[in-house]
Amino acid sequence: MILPEVRDPAMVTIRRGGTLTDDDHRLLALWAADCAEHVLPLFEREAPEDTRARDAVAATRAWADGTLEMMRARTAGGHAMGAARPLRGAARFAAYSAGQAACVGHVAEHDLGAAAYAIKAARSVNPEDPAAGRRERDWQRDQLPGQVRELVLADQRRRNSICWFLFDTD
Repeated sequence: MILPEVRDPAMVTIRRGGTLTDDDHRLLALWAADCAEHVLPLFEREAPEDTRARDAVAATRAWADGTLEMMRARTAGGHAMGAARPLRGAARFAAYSAGQAACVGHVAEHDLGAAAYAIKAARSVNPEDPAAGRRERDWQRDQLPGQVRELVLADQRRRNSICWFLFDTD
């Protein structure tokens, strides 16, 4: 479970009573897509004919640029999560990451789901390397747009315990 019981107004769009601007919402989606895309090869290696995870990443980007409706992006996310279910390990986590990214347009807080599952994928593919998760987390943080950097880092601190403590990993 990566979503909090009580929503943080900073992660809720202005039109729904929060303080998150549309521009920042789109930046969160693009960052989530980057996180998912970074580990996507781990899914594609296991399921090379299955495009659902890649389609979800593309849907995330299309929602962010205004060319795809939120519900269609969210549906693509559901399909990616469906692709994850029969798999295990890194491939499964990579597909879940893509699915979470595609749901950011619906609920911005799915951004950390995409990031957390990507960290789980990196750790799973490198179980003998105790620093694998930290390197993935650090790579993700390097990709954060400056405009939302502090928002994401604060959210990581706030939700670290419900995201498997992956944001203070290793």
